[in-house]
Amino acid sequence: MKDATRRATDAANVLRITVLGLALVLLGGCAVGPNYVRPEVPVMKEWSGKGDTRLKDGPAELAVWWKRLNDPVLDRLVEMARERNPSLQVAGLRILEARARLGIATGNRFPQLQQLKGNLADNGLSKHNANTSPALDTYYATASVALDAAWELDFWGKFRRAVESGVWDLDAATAGYDDLLVTLTAEVARVYVTLRTLEERLDIARENVAVQERSLQIARALYEGGDVTELDVAQARALLANTRASMPRLDAQLRQAKNGLAALLGMLPGEVDDLLGAPGRIPEVPADLAVGVPAELLRRRPDIRAAEARMAAQCALIGVARADLYPRLTLFGNIGLSASNAALTIAGYPGGSNLGDLMSGDSLQYSGGMGFGWDIFNYGRIKNNVRVQDARFQQLVVSYKDTVLQAARETEDALSAFLRSREEVAFLAQGVDAATRSVEISMIQYREGLADFQRVLDTQRSKVQAQDLLTSTQGSVLINLSAVYKALGGGWEARVGKDFLPEEIRREMGERTDWGGLLEAGAPVAGDRVRE
Repeated sequence: MKDATRRATDAANVLRITVLGLALVLLGGCAVGPNYVRPEVPVMKEWSGKGDTRLKDGPAELAVWWKRLNDPVLDRLVEMARERNPSLQVAGLRILEARARLGIATGNRFPQLQQLKGNLADNGLSKHNANTSPALDTYYATASVALDAAWELDFWGKFRRAVESGVWDLDAATAGYDDLLVTLTAEVARVYVTLRTLEERLDIARENVAVQERSLQIARALYEGGDVTELDVAQARALLANTRASMPRLDAQLRQAKNGLAALLGMLPGEVDDLLGAPGRIPEVPADLAVGVPAELLRRRPDIRAAEARMAAQCALIGVARADLYPRLTLFGNIGLSASNAALTIAGYPGGSNLGDLMSGDSLQYSGGMGFGWDIFNYGRIKNNVRVQDARFQQLVVSYKDTVLQAARETEDALSAFLRSREEVAFLAQGVDAATRSVEISMIQYREGLADFQRVLDTQRSKVQAQDLLTSTQGSVLINLSAVYKALGGGWEARVGKDFLPEEIRREMGERTDWGGLLEAGAPVAGDRVRE
């Protein structure tokens, strides 16, 4: 009866300790360390190009901006790049890693030790030289099974700050994926426009070769008729050779552009030729461009969001480090069963107990309580670690502000280049018309003996240069346009609701490791809950 009363008293004491620990958890509602607040950054009120009729007021049209070029081949290439690009897949895997790390941090908020253990052991003691009790059994066996638990209470918010940091790290990984998606889309468009521009330049070179071949035939006929000297023939042949010489260089650049496109699509060189089909034209430039307002960059550009997420994650780590300055409060407990066949046990002398009694009520044993630990003599290590985390946070604050400034500069540069290159195209088109007319007039005058052949050569050379420069600049307009959309952070919205990784990779990883629901596109993200 006394044993039962004592056991009941002990159990009540353990219960009181547990309730006290839980009360401490509930009371510890505030986490140490600074709460994250977005720093103030300078933001332009409007773009310098505002008022230009080619810039349209209203929200920026960015989600699928490449479709405004009305080129089905480009649409297909962008889609394939998003599915197959290796760098983008690596960025998607970093998101999975961040999800798993967040799961680890979240798990640390619950009892950190929950261990079921057991043992079965034979024991042999020294009969004479070490055993001080002659009645003690020198050979016996023991068996036990127990559950150990320990819970460091999150009184100072150390583990909550770690979860907060993990959530922001997940946001940073997602924003990093989006940033790469923006860059990849713009790069595919740039390379595609480049190769279409090269194809047009090759066509122009071929057309001019045909014109210059006719000029050479005329010069040769006049020379054979004694109307001109051999100099005209030699000069015509030299101009033709120079024009022909430009074609291998353009062809090599075209091949390199195709190889670059293949790499972006995760394909081998030569595998994109069928996707591109026959040589095409440079896509048409949209008549206007909606760019929104500068303030939208803060929430739209993924690199800015990534910089902010890294900054906020580091801010939470200051609290994690600061929590080490305070005592650690821990609840611990053990409950299990233990039995022995030793001669000397509470149950009596030989035969009083055996291993078969392991599952009986008399084999129950337990312990529990509450403890604390406090690193009071750390020689400044903990404070200096807090300082380290704070210095890292401040570095990221400065980097965040610089990212915002660079984003504004990139957008302004891209807008200026786009608008000015469109103006340049208009003037160059006039120059090509004039150069074409000059060639026609010079040929007529040459046949009639009113001009020498040098004038014909000069006008043809000018026409070749003017046409080539016009075509190159037309390509530059679209390349600058893709730079504008990249600077505005356009293109990542199209991935919302989709998987970060292709089905093949997700299936391979799922077969190798139990990922639970983390491989799904809609895997929960606690970021919004933490920031509320």
